Amino acid sequence: MSPYDPSAFPPFAVTVDLVALTVREQALCALTVRRAEPPFEGAWALPGGFVRPDEDLAAAAERELLEETSLRARVMEAACPVRRGEAHLEQLATYGDPGRDPRMRVVSVAYLVLAPDLPTPRPGGDVEGARWTPVDALLEGGRSGGRLAFDHDRILADGVERARSKIEYSSLATAFCPEEFTVGELRRVYEVVWGVSLDPRNFHRKVTGTPGFLVAAGGTTKRQGGRPAQLFRAGEATVLNPPMLRPEP
Repeated sequence: MSPYDPSAFPPFAVTVDLVALTVREQALCALTVRRAEPPFEGAWALPGGFVRPDEDLAAAAERELLEETSLRARVMEAACPVRRGEAHLEQLATYGDPGRDPRMRVVSVAYLVLAPDLPTPRPGGDVEGARWTPVDALLEGGRSGGRLAFDHDRILADGVERARSKIEYSSLATAFCPEEFTVGELRRVYEVVWGVSLDPRNFHRKVTGTPGFLVAAGGTTKRQGGRPAQLFRAGEATVLNPPMLRPEP
């Protein structure tokens, strides 16, 4: 049997791409950057970059997020409470179509990033602009002929669908909330992510019906107007039982 010869196999590169989502001005928004270098120079894309030889995938995703948003993330295998100043970050999927990058064979590992009201991004590295864009506009652009560079329309659509489906049964929606939040603010997250209106009483009953899903924070707030509303934190229970099924839009 012949010895293993690495040169017998074609080289390829590995990148990470980030579907970073937040709620801004009552809309679900994704972080996009304007590329400053070929290929697709001047086009908008998802943030990301090549994995360095001395780092693993999670470290590369965390580094790219920090460079693009100054936000620190924790990679999570399951939904769990997000600490102040951090983001929820989980692996989304792998994309390896041979023609997805005109430079060479590039395999991308995409990550989903969720955080409450992220700040206005500042471009850095090999990008010349960065902005938050409502996902509805981006998804509609992708369906009508492509809006983002590479295969980022597909990656974005997969990331948004992951977020929309996962909040049905997990505590992932709390990643869009501040450390302490009201049930009304959490309901608004569901409404923005799903694009629907929910009955306040039914919603309150469902999210408070699972022991440990929400934990009283010991205070109230009037930031929504009207009577003081009780503040909660995300609890240790990460599964909503029974799940809150997404209504038809």
